[in-house]
Amino acid sequence: MDLQLSGKSAFVSGSTQGIGYAIARALLGEGANVVINGRDEGRLHAAVDSLRADVPGAAVSGLAADLGDPDQVRHLLAGLGDVDILINNVGLFEVTPFADISDDDWQRYFDINVMSGVRLSRHVLPRMLARGWGRIVFIGSESGVNIPADMVHYGLTKAAVLALSNGLAKLTRGTEVTVNTILGGPTYSDGVAEVVHQIAQAQGVPADTLKAAIAAGNRTSLLERFIEPAEIAHLALYLASPLSSATNGAAVRADGGVLTTVV
Repeated sequence: MDLQLSGKSAFVSGSTQGIGYAIARALLGEGANVVINGRDEGRLHAAVDSLRADVPGAAVSGLAADLGDPDQVRHLLAGLGDVDILINNVGLFEVTPFADISDDDWQRYFDINVMSGVRLSRHVLPRMLARGWGRIVFIGSESGVNIPADMVHYGLTKAAVLALSNGLAKLTRGTEVTVNTILGGPTYSDGVAEVVHQIAQAQGVPADTLKAAIAAGNRTSLLERFIEPAEIAHLALYLASPLSSATNGAAVRADGGVLTTVV
């Protein structure tokens, strides 16, 4: 299927690994021009090189910035220019008891998980509306609907992202610009894989055994396994394409059936 993305320009935040990298790779595979982002210059350049190797002839470049820092965001936006597609992917997650989450932790989570999307969308949305076409996709989480007790701060920020996306969509009424959110489920991203390997090493068990046990312990999952980053990317690719023109202001599930109520 031709997703009509050839020649479109895209920016993917937090995309040197995991879901963001998978989305960038998928967009490049459809002929889009992609700018990726990460905090570390070395890792960013390595990701650009890796994408060029994965997708020969890919038009990909990188902009380094900590998207939780407003000054760095302003600097990034000065060098970004206009984009047709914005993928708000960057985010933090960590299992932490509620009583142990400091004010500074709360602020950092809000700055990265929410304000990054605010700042990037504030830059691109008026330009998309002026040009008459655009796509903004937020990579959200089922945790924004069913707040996890051991990640209250993460769940709250993902709930805020849902509200932000819904509100921005209302600003696009009657246009060819859309704003949507993907409600992802438990995904075996690089960050999750690193944690699983650390725990497996500490427990003296194979990482694949622990990975399978964790997935089996999620009793509400219909998938009964971790979601792969590429599976989130497939949905992001559709929502970024002209083919998704009738989908706007939506929270689209790619959660593997974890959510037991309809959203």
